[in-house]
Amino acid sequence: MSEQEIIARATDVTRKYTMGKETVWALNGVSLDIYRGEYLSIMGPSGSGKSTFFNMIGALDFPTTGKIEFMNADLFSLPEEQQAWIRCNKIGYIFQTFNLVTVMTAVENVALPSILRGDAPEEAAEHARKVLELVGLGHRLNHLPLQLSGGQQQRVAIARALVNAPSVILADEPTGNLDSKTGLEIIELLRRLQLEQNVTIITATHDARMISVSDRVVWIRDGKLERVALRSELNVQVGGITS
Repeated sequence: MSEQEIIARATDVTRKYTMGKETVWALNGVSLDIYRGEYLSIMGPSGSGKSTFFNMIGALDFPTTGKIEFMNADLFSLPEEQQAWIRCNKIGYIFQTFNLVTVMTAVENVALPSILRGDAPEEAAEHARKVLELVGLGHRLNHLPLQLSGGQQQRVAIARALVNAPSVILADEPTGNLDSKTGLEIIELLRRLQLEQNVTIITATHDARMISVSDRVVWIRDGKLERVALRSELNVQVGGITS
């Protein structure tokens, strides 16, 4: 982790949802600093608020009260155009269900974010090929998602998240649809990319194995920050990777 530089900060964040006559506080006063280059895992039971908090850091949801800062900017005071620019250029998203376009090849899926931000198709495709090689899929460039295994599809999703060289990668249950062996490979790949690319990785997860590669672990319960711990405080080892 680099010099404890803060890349994102939540200050007294709440999120209220109204369902009929019932009011639900998904978050209730969460404050947290997130550091550049760290691997942060957000854990908690279903309905705890971890996904809501995760989505706010990624500008996919907004607080009812409180503030989210990203790279020293008050994220939700920015115009929507600037928020969209941040989502496209500074944040990469990895989803549990992969969210790949089924009629597009691996390289086409990975090139899509670059094309959407205005890169020439040829340039975007060349960059996509390099990123796919980085995640070990240089031999699967022209395969469609249904021609790939679950682990390979998740690698394509990781490459797509990396292609615009984001500062932060948000991984939502990245091992949730994978078998145990493949899930461990994805965990180790994310850790390697964090170390080699100095990208901040924030994952919302139920997978306890994620603790072993995390610099810090945050537990959220009932919409509140229950605990924050360094990996060294949890007495776990990084499986197969030198930290």
